[in-house]
Amino acid sequence: MTGSIVPQTFRDQPRWWTEGTAWLDSLPQRIRRQCEMWDLTPDGTPWHGSNALALPVRRQGEPYVLRLAPPDERTRDELAALDFWNGRGTVRQYAADPEAGASLLERLDGDRTLRQVDLEPAAEILGQIMGRLAVPVDDHDVPSTNLIISRRLDELERDWTETGRPFDRAVLTDAVMAGRSLTGVGDDVAVNGDLHHDQVLAGTREPWLVVDPMLLRGDIGYDLARSLWWRLDEMPDDRTIIAQLVIIGDAAGLSRDHARTAVIFRTVDYWLWGLRNGLTEDPVRCARLIAAVR
Repeated sequence: MTGSIVPQTFRDQPRWWTEGTAWLDSLPQRIRRQCEMWDLTPDGTPWHGSNALALPVRRQGEPYVLRLAPPDERTRDELAALDFWNGRGTVRQYAADPEAGASLLERLDGDRTLRQVDLEPAAEILGQIMGRLAVPVDDHDVPSTNLIISRRLDELERDWTETGRPFDRAVLTDAVMAGRSLTGVGDDVAVNGDLHHDQVLAGTREPWLVVDPMLLRGDIGYDLARSLWWRLDEMPDDRTIIAQLVIIGDAAGLSRDHARTAVIFRTVDYWLWGLRNGLTEDPVRCARLIAAVR
């Protein structure tokens, strides 16, 4: 059964255009090995994102998901993040094999994400999750948003110049000022640095749970902008964008000034990063988001 279990849509993901298909080609064997190791039986059609395959499985009659991704640093960090949160707002991880890029997770509904929920209730849920994940963290090996922002501040002017000065200098100045103010935020609470609608799936233990988190420490509003630009095309006007910002920030327990400041910095940061890396659609979304919140 494992020989034909890798969907063509997963093979068609852009990541493999540059990284090659060696890992993809080995997936049937990897699935078979993990199933034997953890006493699993495939139990349905797999789903996937851009980086990982999630296969429904059973063990002693109980439903789980076997997740496999290339065994790189990103995957190891995701497995460590799931261990850290231990099911608090996230999918629960029952077993992990970092060297194989494999994890055994609780079964969620891969066909139901927050993208399918209306904007207002989805924003409320995202904000609540942001707040819930903000638990104390004292591991200084966990990347700090303060350090990430400080390093990025040193690059913004260069990126702005090298990408042809794609927006007015006043926007760049606002972003730099915003970033400087954010570096003063304490860095002793956990932050998910990759939270958006498609990373929140419907569950049974709890209504909504996060998958594929990125563990950072510091400002819980650091990546709030992602939750706005992810469904920006569904927001008809600036009023809707501002309303989404307010709902998410309030539900997360952020002051409105802080939430707005975080969005200004992160949006300009991503705008310039996107242009440097050849993105075409997301920089347009960033331009619209900045115009609404400045």
